[in-house]
Amino acid sequence: MRITKIESWEHSMRLEEPYTIAYETIESTTNVFVRIETSEGIAGYGCAAPDLEVTGETAESVMKACRDSVEPALKGADPLRIALQLSKLKKPLAAHPSAKAMIDMALYDILGKVAGLPVYKLLGGFRDRIRTSITIGILPVDATVNKAREFTAQGFKAIKIKGGLDAEEDIERVIRVREAVGEKIEIRFDANQEYSVKDALRFIDGTRPVKIELIEQPTPRGHPNELGSVTRKAPIPVMADESIMNLLDVFRLAKRNLVDMVNIKLMKVGGIFEALHINSVAHAANLEVMVGCMDEAALGIAGGLHFALARPNVLYADLDGHFDLADDPTAGSVILRNGILYTRNEPGLGCEGIG
Repeated sequence: MRITKIESWEHSMRLEEPYTIAYETIESTTNVFVRIETSEGIAGYGCAAPDLEVTGETAESVMKACRDSVEPALKGADPLRIALQLSKLKKPLAAHPSAKAMIDMALYDILGKVAGLPVYKLLGGFRDRIRTSITIGILPVDATVNKAREFTAQGFKAIKIKGGLDAEEDIERVIRVREAVGEKIEIRFDANQEYSVKDALRFIDGTRPVKIELIEQPTPRGHPNELGSVTRKAPIPVMADESIMNLLDVFRLAKRNLVDMVNIKLMKVGGIFEALHINSVAHAANLEVMVGCMDEAALGIAGGLHFALARPNVLYADLDGHFDLADDPTAGSVILRNGILYTRNEPGLGCEGIG
């Protein structure tokens, strides 16, 4: 089997309801899709969700990387030799993690289709479903509470609240949400790097009575010692997100005991193959793992989901990036029931075509 054609294209999607995080408001997103065709008539599909702030990419740079680096390296190559093909792209795509993730997904999709198995089973198949949180962006207190009620009424059992602009207001929002949704709903909080150590510890102390599950990336990613300071003093788990872009990042955080948990996003780390390595380091260091996402089409979410289902120490999922996307050409690549995500349980990633 050989790769005969690699086709990529951009697709813009509007968010049904824009949301705000600490450093921006998101109203739409542009993903890049790829179709890798083979000599045996099997095609694999992948998705990139570039984000200039997080991955350092744009849709245009992903398309250029695909034309200039991916096509020359992989045309005529054996798609089933995933490690070999990705090694060819390591240097050319070093600054293009979501582009690499897109190709990685497509290769795993082909492998699964050839084997006649879902990717998560090929990777280990530890579980067949996982609960996902759903995110509430930065809103006024009353609006945050209303959103929380709406989501729990839909069956979600885990809510992630965004904040980081004002610790005191964040405390109030979290307390009010707990009062509204009761004790059985998991509440997670994400400051998106915007807290100082003092603010983070003030927030953690102020929300202690409502028992939030974890705090995600409270301090800037370029200051690991600040993250470690919060971790050492916090009575709840502290998770790294933006601080992890590659295998070396998680090794350094684990070696110095700077965090309790890590958030692995395929778009940041370059796909499933690299995520498995990062997860192994986390497992060796006894760090719990969450699989997260960007504003991704359902195909991108499927990649993260298959990874999450394969390994026992991936205990948490925040795979809600596709929920609010209008005109997602891959809608249906994953199945949501009462806040729980399932694969389609079909060969590969569960995407037969894009349209």
